[in-house]
Amino acid sequence: MGKLLVVGSINMDIVSTVSQFPLPGETIASVRTDFFPGGKGANQAVAAARAGADCGMIGAVGDDSFAAALLAALQQDGIATEQILRKPGSSGFAIITVNEEGENHIVLTAGANGQLTAEDAAAGAGNGADVFAVLLQNEIPWDTNFAVMSSAHSSGARVFYNPAPARAFPDHVFPLLHTLIMNETEAAVITGLAVNDEHSAKASAEWALDKGVEEVIITLGAKGCFYLNKQGQAAAVSAFKVKPVDTTAAGDTFFGAYAAASADGLSAEDALTFAAAAAALAVTKQGAQASIPNKADIEAFLQRQREK
Repeated sequence: MGKLLVVGSINMDIVSTVSQFPLPGETIASVRTDFFPGGKGANQAVAAARAGADCGMIGAVGDDSFAAALLAALQQDGIATEQILRKPGSSGFAIITVNEEGENHIVLTAGANGQLTAEDAAAGAGNGADVFAVLLQNEIPWDTNFAVMSSAHSSGARVFYNPAPARAFPDHVFPLLHTLIMNETEAAVITGLAVNDEHSAKASAEWALDKGVEEVIITLGAKGCFYLNKQGQAAAVSAFKVKPVDTTAAGDTFFGAYAAASADGLSAEDALTFAAAAAALAVTKQGAQASIPNKADIEAFLQRQREK
């Protein structure tokens, strides 16, 4: 299995469980409040590592009390943290409310993530000949993301990109990307096309492929996911039915698990099925990294599904 390198955000998630979301101007009591290591970059690194990948991370934490706990959480999963920098000020954090149906509202503060420069990140992303893929999201500055994409592409590593939170990007970026993974909202922002089913997902994927991407995955929530690559290979994988508790890290889990399965040599369809199972398990538990399953749990879940 080739190594994965995640460049991205590291946050502390402050999660309040509520019976229902407050109305504007309303004050409500939470059922409880918990602190969970999170951040899209860190979540994806943990998902990849637990799915069996050799994984390292480039990012930044602050000089606050959260920093040590955030680093320890990554190291606990065997993720290399030597390239995670300390920046003055707070670490990134998110204030999250989760209701009884498992839906969430999130307010994000960038903190140290916003101080991760192109110079900090690009050198580390471009010097690893053994790196199978570099994973990126949108919780660090865009200039940093672009520098990493360029450096990784030049070094021969695949660039896996999840443009979340959603934002459009210039046409010259698409040829740098090997794998573009988007949900319906992100796909609509990137391509300008509404996405709500397999047919519209195919149109959106074709749009991105025409711009120069090698493969596109569009996740459709309960409807599963759709895959299309430059050679015309297509696949549609159904979502597994589970009772959701907290959807916070489902997308990150899918992304990290898919990257790990790809690095392990699985076919696109098998990697998508593996990732869908990982995401399904993730939504059955509360928290971001706390909810992410390991490889044995994912394989056991898939075996149970086959036996039904």
